[in-house]
Amino acid sequence: MAVRQEAVLLRVFVGERARHDHHPLFEAIVRAARDAGLSGATVLRGMMGYGRSGRIESAKILDLSDDLPVVVEIVDTETKIEAFLPTLEALGACLATLEKIRVLRIGDG
Repeated sequence: MAVRQEAVLLRVFVGERARHDHHPLFEAIVRAARDAGLSGATVLRGMMGYGRSGRIESAKILDLSDDLPVVVEIVDTETKIEAFLPTLEALGACLATLEKIRVLRIGDG
């Protein structure tokens, strides 16, 4: 039987080249989320995108980019995500979104 609960999805958008203390920013975010005791984080690398600059970055072979879009998704309770936001802000420039979600835990996993 599936277990349902309310949660919040924090989605953080960064460029692959973005850095924090000489490490990729997406790595710093994941490590900070783990240190904060958040339930989990996933990093997704985009195939194509553009941000504030308007420059399109692409994974096409003829237009290979070293600054593809990266999305870090973190799911936890609203209280824990809200408490994590100052840490995220301290890590550096990014765009983040929050949305309320329903989590389904199915099976033993």
